Amino acid sequence: MQTLMVPGPTALLYVLIGVTIVLIATIVFRPSLTATPGGKQLAFIVYFLLPVVVASMGASEHMERSKETQFCLSCHVMDPYGRSLYIDDAMYVPAAHFQNARIPRDEACYTCHTDYVMYGSILAKLRGLRHVYVQYLGTIPKTIQLYNPYNNRECLHCHDGARSFEEGAVHSADPSIMASIKSNQLSCLTSGCHENVHGVAHLSELKFWEPR
Repeated sequence: MQTLMVPGPTALLYVLIGVTIVLIATIVFRPSLTATPGGKQLAFIVYFLLPVVVASMGASEHMERSKETQFCLSCHVMDPYGRSLYIDDAMYVPAAHFQNARIPRDEACYTCHTDYVMYGSILAKLRGLRHVYVQYLGTIPKTIQLYNPYNNRECLHCHDGARSFEEGAVHSADPSIMASIKSNQLSCLTSGCHENVHGVAHLSELKFWEPR
């Protein structure tokens, strides 16, 4: 029994783009087709409806693809951050989460930076457009920095309510500590807590885990 192969959204998008281009070219080179009421309706669909559908599908497809770790690491400047996920030291938070599958490995960056670029505010989306400009036409800075201090919300959307988090020796030592963490007044990245993050400035000094 043969399995029916259903084309994925990317393939359907390319097909729709191709069909739209062919129909537009047909109307451009044969304007007489629009002389009839049916032709005018076809022209309306081709010039207005199909481009909107294609743009919507393209935006949706890109939004989903931009969640992927490989998409984030496709820019050369992000290579060190990709390498940092393999640091062989459990004290480095991203590495420990990635290597122990505490987050989806294929969406590692997005999982811990949900307010960034395409998935953040309007301002974040404008920054994303600026990143595209810098990547292709501008000057890429030597040091990559967050626009805003890291928000505990990115940790809490997974850890909040987890027994290991709620009953942790440090977290539960004083009720005010947990309250400060959950209100974002005390950063999870505070010195003495989880201060080792990507450590890209020290990669040459560190050992790396090699998956089997």
